[in-house]
Amino acid sequence: IPLGERVDCFPDPGASQAKCEARGCCWSPRDESNVPWCFFPTNHGYTVESQDSSILKANLLRMDSPSLFGGEIKQLALEAEMQTNNRLRFKVNTDTVSKSCSLCHSYLLSLSPYPNASVFTLPSDHLVLCFLITFRFDTTIAPLVFEDQYIQLSARLPSHNIYGLGEHVHRQYRHDTNWKTWPIFSRDSFPNGGTNNLYGHYPFFLCLEDESGKSFGVFLLNSNAMDVTLQPAPAVTYRTIGGLLDFYIVFGDTPEQVVQEFLELTGRPVMPPYWSLGFQLSRWNYTNLDIVKETVERNRAVGLPYDVQYTDIDYMENKKDFTYDKLNYTELPRFADYLHERGQKYILILDPAIATSKRVGDAPYESYDRGTAKNAWVTESDGKTPLIGEVWPGETVFPDYTNPNCIDWWVDEYERFSKEVKHDALWIDMNEVANFKQGSAKGCDVNKLNYPPYIPKILDDLMYSKTLCMDAKQTWGDHYDVHSLYGYSMVLATKKAMDRVFGENRSMMLTRSSFPGVGKYSGHWLGDNAATWNDMKWAIPGMLEFGLFGIPYIGADICGFFDDSPEELCRRWMQVGAFYPFSRNHNAEGYKPQDPAAYGADSVLVASSKHYLTIRYTLLPYLYTMFYKAHTTGETVVRPVMHEFYSDSETWTVDRQFLWGKHLLITPVLDPGFNILFFCPSDQMQKLTVRKTHMEMYLPADKLGLHIRGGAILPTQEPEVTTTYSRRNPMGLLIAPDDNGNADGELFWDDGDSRDTIENGNYIHYKFSLNQGVLTMQVTHAGYNDPNDLKFDNITILGISVPPVSISVTHVGTTNSTTTLEPSNIHHDGDKKVLFLRDLRLTLGETYVLEWNVIRIDCHPEENADQANCEARGCVWDPITSGQGPWCIYPQDYGYTVTSLRERSSGLTLDITRNRKYRSSGRPQSRDIDTLRVEINYHTGEMLQFKIFDPNTKRYEVPVGLSVPATPETDENKRLYKVAIVNEPFGIQVIRKSTGTVIWDSSVPGFTFSDMFIQVSTRLPSQYVYGFGETEHLTYKHDLNYHTWGMFAKDQPPGYKMNCYGVHPFYMGLENTADAHGVLLLNSNAMDVTFLPDPALTYRTLGGILDFYMVLGPTPEMVVQEYTELIGRPVLPAYWSLGFQLCRYGYANDKEIADLYKEMRAAGIPYDVQYADIDYMERQLDFVLDSEFKGLPALVDSMREEGMRFIFILDPAISGNETQPYPAFERGKAADVFIKWPKHISDGIVWGKVWPDYPNVIVDENLDWDTQVQLYRSYTAFPDFFRPQTAQWWHHEIKEFYEKTMKFDGLWIDMNEPASFVHGTVNGNCLGDPKLENPPYMPPLESKHLGLNHKTLCMNSEQILSDGTRVRHYDVHNLYGWSHTNETLFSLQRIINYVTGKRGIVVTRSTYPSSGKWAGHWLGDNNASWDQLYKSIIGMMEFSLFGISYTGADICGFFNKADYEMCLRWMQLGAFYPYSRNHNGKGNPRQDPVAWDKPFADASRDVLNIRYTLLPYLYTLMYEAHTKGNTVIRPLLHEFVDDKTTWEIYKQFLWGPALLISPALDPGVTNVNGYLPNARWYDYHTARDVGVRGQMIDMPTPLDHINLHIRGGYILPWQKPENTTYYSRKNPLGLIVPLSDSGTAEGSLFWDDGEGIGK
Repeated sequence: IPLGERVDCFPDPGASQAKCEARGCCWSPRDESNVPWCFFPTNHGYTVESQDSSILKANLLRMDSPSLFGGEIKQLALEAEMQTNNRLRFKVNTDTVSKSCSLCHSYLLSLSPYPNASVFTLPSDHLVLCFLITFRFDTTIAPLVFEDQYIQLSARLPSHNIYGLGEHVHRQYRHDTNWKTWPIFSRDSFPNGGTNNLYGHYPFFLCLEDESGKSFGVFLLNSNAMDVTLQPAPAVTYRTIGGLLDFYIVFGDTPEQVVQEFLELTGRPVMPPYWSLGFQLSRWNYTNLDIVKETVERNRAVGLPYDVQYTDIDYMENKKDFTYDKLNYTELPRFADYLHERGQKYILILDPAIATSKRVGDAPYESYDRGTAKNAWVTESDGKTPLIGEVWPGETVFPDYTNPNCIDWWVDEYERFSKEVKHDALWIDMNEVANFKQGSAKGCDVNKLNYPPYIPKILDDLMYSKTLCMDAKQTWGDHYDVHSLYGYSMVLATKKAMDRVFGENRSMMLTRSSFPGVGKYSGHWLGDNAATWNDMKWAIPGMLEFGLFGIPYIGADICGFFDDSPEELCRRWMQVGAFYPFSRNHNAEGYKPQDPAAYGADSVLVASSKHYLTIRYTLLPYLYTMFYKAHTTGETVVRPVMHEFYSDSETWTVDRQFLWGKHLLITPVLDPGFNILFFCPSDQMQKLTVRKTHMEMYLPADKLGLHIRGGAILPTQEPEVTTTYSRRNPMGLLIAPDDNGNADGELFWDDGDSRDTIENGNYIHYKFSLNQGVLTMQVTHAGYNDPNDLKFDNITILGISVPPVSISVTHVGTTNSTTTLEPSNIHHDGDKKVLFLRDLRLTLGETYVLEWNVIRIDCHPEENADQANCEARGCVWDPITSGQGPWCIYPQDYGYTVTSLRERSSGLTLDITRNRKYRSSGRPQSRDIDTLRVEINYHTGEMLQFKIFDPNTKRYEVPVGLSVPATPETDENKRLYKVAIVNEPFGIQVIRKSTGTVIWDSSVPGFTFSDMFIQVSTRLPSQYVYGFGETEHLTYKHDLNYHTWGMFAKDQPPGYKMNCYGVHPFYMGLENTADAHGVLLLNSNAMDVTFLPDPALTYRTLGGILDFYMVLGPTPEMVVQEYTELIGRPVLPAYWSLGFQLCRYGYANDKEIADLYKEMRAAGIPYDVQYADIDYMERQLDFVLDSEFKGLPALVDSMREEGMRFIFILDPAISGNETQPYPAFERGKAADVFIKWPKHISDGIVWGKVWPDYPNVIVDENLDWDTQVQLYRSYTAFPDFFRPQTAQWWHHEIKEFYEKTMKFDGLWIDMNEPASFVHGTVNGNCLGDPKLENPPYMPPLESKHLGLNHKTLCMNSEQILSDGTRVRHYDVHNLYGWSHTNETLFSLQRIINYVTGKRGIVVTRSTYPSSGKWAGHWLGDNNASWDQLYKSIIGMMEFSLFGISYTGADICGFFNKADYEMCLRWMQLGAFYPYSRNHNGKGNPRQDPVAWDKPFADASRDVLNIRYTLLPYLYTLMYEAHTKGNTVIRPLLHEFVDDKTTWEIYKQFLWGPALLISPALDPGVTNVNGYLPNARWYDYHTARDVGVRGQMIDMPTPLDHINLHIRGGYILPWQKPENTTYYSRKNPLGLIVPLSDSGTAEGSLFWDDGEGIGK
């Protein structure tokens, strides 16, 4: 038999050759004392007597051989079963084995039946029973010994990689197999580094077989005293002195899987409360509560993260359980409250031993008395007499926690005490069970239990040393059998007691003595260590072993329990202890305090402790998630490096480092000094380029080693001094990608305190994954709503060498929404290669996808992009697998390059040349222009212009005059901006000097300038972009997730992504600094703009030049002021035009108008203006009154005499094929005012069709529209309002109608996009170049497949500018309404002013920048639907940006039947439109206020009375718009730009700075959830200060109510209302004076005659 395979036949003392041979064993002395001299031969043991292989059972017969200790058992029974595919159980038993032992074991495991599956052999040979379990646990190495009080089994193992067995101090994690024997028997002993048996009992080890990772674990379910010998074979020998052999062997492909299998058997670990993962302080004998509080306060004072304070037994009265010292700890019942006030917790201790003595003052010790009455104590061998011992309080008895009566008593006592002294968790100690007497006060009888024939190598070689006599009786059996279960049984009883006391709260238990399965209920600390460097080292193997044993909530007493702890030692221990799962600093009485603050507030120890505890608290979500994994799957928390890197044999012995889970490697300093030997596993560790090697690492006094493994995503949280506060803070992620750029992780989150949250589903669980630049934050379970509304704010990604161009965030839900991070949210540290994402505000419990990419400028915006077409343009085909975005993108150097630059004091001039390495723009019909001129002009300190054009060929430029200062700003110091030029690819950067923000950066690829396609892109400083129109937007702030908006004036009712009546290529951008800027592209060709999530913006236009004007605010309101200074201030409307107005398309005759007027007057509803739509015209002919309306002129005169005003409609199209002379057409034709073809094509009029009907026809309106147009509509000609003669003609026609037919006060001009009911021209045959009708690139316009001429004129039509320049309608189409408006106002004012000297008003449908200086605008032919209410707010706010203050939507909707509730809510909202008109379409029921019922009329009257009351304020706002450029309808962000909440509000708006309107916008609502910014607000209706600011509130909104709030500090002028402004203006004025917080207010009033023109 080889030396390494000898199995000791004489483990007891006194071996000799004679005694050895008397046992039938071999004697062979060696010069090595560890090697057995007496060892087993092969003729000992058992043979298989009979076998039933079908059920894996066998009867065993002892071979003839001498006995070792007597009491040999001849026959045994073997049973084996494969309980799972990965777990084998085999049991060797006899009928004489203690039944009580089997009983106690039944409490430990709860197993379900499993299918049998054989993976082992049970050979029957003539010599020996053996178990050959896939050659992993081979018992053929030595015989089985089974005697009454001695059982021995040996097994050969496949490797020396053996871990586990306990509880002891193992100086290294991997066992030394050189004849080491470890006793296992619970004992109150000091963990001093010897082979002493300690507090717990763990006959379990794990064996790693080889580099494959395959491993197995062996668990002997036996609670008797035993020892285990490891020897060089390698082999293991068990010797136990009772019970039976009940082995469980679990198999795994990795060590970690073995632990999981073991814990599936014994029970997975308890889920600790979140706060228990915080740092904790304790001390044995603080002396009194004042000193405890001093300790608390000094550690609070230094800002130490610190959650839990303990008191040890000194809090008790004479160390008696369930009492407190009322002299020294008088305030203890209130101590928990004191801690709770600062978010801390209190834990106290209980020992099992109960004093027999009375309390202070000879008072009865009722806990003892009640326990005695319940027979709760462990008894002597007679089963009756309580065993008396001695522990801390003196003479004691010992509860028998295996006795149900005792459990009831314990629960009751604990409940009573908990009502007296509040606390949060419990620490139980001395439960091995410890006794200061040897056995009992009487000693112990001499018998085979107290003095068995073999005593394992336990401390003192005495079974009852420092514990109870072995013949003492417990319900589960003799103490001999159940001694090591005493702590386990106390844990079970305490669990029941804590459940009673803490109810649904989770609480926490900490026990010193343990047994497999205790981890289901409790944590553990490594006992009463000492302040030595060795004890700090040995704590790491201890924690790793308890990870194997299923108690992940584990730690050592930081800085040591015994002895004074030197500063260096304590500092280093605090560093590593910050990463103990159970992190507690605890020391003994008589030694110096060692809490961190005791070393001095300015000490390195305090600074270092705070630093690493802050890291701990930052990573608590990760640690808590690991506990969740332990609780649900059995994963280890503190993890050996070997578990993750088993294929690297160097890791098999690493125990001076450890992991948190898979990902965080902790390398502490465990010896005096600064240099350590660090092992880097064969994997990516961030910051390290070397791998799979030992290296020396220098760690200064305040540092230990922390490394994150590549592939990790760690959830984090902003730390605080307690978890109570930290749990309220934003979450984050720390990401360390692996070599492939991938990573993963997870997060478990619940309330941190309630029981059974996992079982009840009350939690949030995330799976995180990073794959090639896409971070997915996937919620897999969302059963909990955190009350703190937690957000993921910060994400840090390591190893990012190059900053991303942009990062998009997609909120995954029922409707996915994507936003782009602002530059202020992104910071890249190039030196450290770290990407920081900040202030993300991602809601916990929601799924998000973050993606970072290069900027993707679409090289093929047309449909049907494919690789061939893409590459033919010289672009890159790059399909994306998820999300939106173009697949065909420009290469990074696509564009132009600067060839010359000339700098002027007032600007720059550049020449740029196209990069000819790329092909043309891919549109052969659109010639590329290779050389361009760039002019940059610094007009003012707040405004600059950059213009890009062809210097060699004159191109069309917009003939709209702008107010540009004659003298530029040449003083750089007075300019808010600076300009930088990027040479390649060419780009202009505009930088706000005050903040450094780049607000324009066109140095991105894709700049294209060709004859009919121009494209330029720019990065944006933020995602906050507003404007561009006219089209219907769903929100005020643009969605930048690849949305494209076409702009081309069209007769198109509002609809999503539909280009509507006007064109406004202007946007306002908000920067993250809350500064604002505006950008106008002065280009009138068809165009589109595409928003990119980077954020970026791409312009595409079909002609002209690029002529950009930028204004720099810096406030949103100043942006509008500066923009309107450029394009022209808004018109000042007549006062009466601010009154309520009524219109309808479909009045049958003038009587309907007269009746409506009477009804409105009878109802007393304020009402100033009546309209006539095209119904008043004969056959819809301009300037011709229909016979059904012959009484209209007289009606208008009478209404005007009563203070009313009248407006009629005019369309531009003039019928041209009348059978009778039509003077308007005849005079126009004679004056050559109509749009014609170019002379080289034809000299004829470009005919269209609009409203005018043929004469002498009856229109059948039942026919489809196109048929009606074909059959009934006459040819129409379109005046060219650019021509000077057209203005004269138009003036004449209006004047004649005013003088000869009917008086009026204003004009409403419609259909001036211009609209036509045919496409291009009658019969659709557009002459000339077909490219103009269907250009090489078509923006995404409504019906774009039908060409640009759809529902308008041919693009080849010719117009003539006032200077005689001939231009294509292709270029000036979008200016038609602009030119029409200009001439209309000019005519109106000449006519009315000539007669009355009055101002009048013009309302136009089609607009362009500067239209607002002549006219107001309504938002077009909307629909009677709820969504149009909030969309009208967005529209008005946008037209405020565009410089058109006098705006509003058709109240109650134009198309379709209005709903009662909707119309009433719309009347309330419309009462606060600047242009307040109720208007609906032909064929629908009336919807004016008197068309419904009395409540409707009353509510309308009430809200219009409010409007009329406030008209002086509104008129003043119009004056300020006209003189200063202020907005009237004002977004909240204009007043509260520092409040980012306002940046996205679009369902509320302001009148000027002071009146907040929060309308009801949805059906059935009786509450409006609105935002009140940070100011004092008064309810308009009650005049009360609402007392709320800076938050959302619910505003009660009954059907007759609209929410109005007045801002403190602003004075509003008002006037008593009347039915018309004619009368209200005669009433007294008043002031509303809402005081600000400082008790002040100010305001202004503008007042004139309300209608004069002035000079």
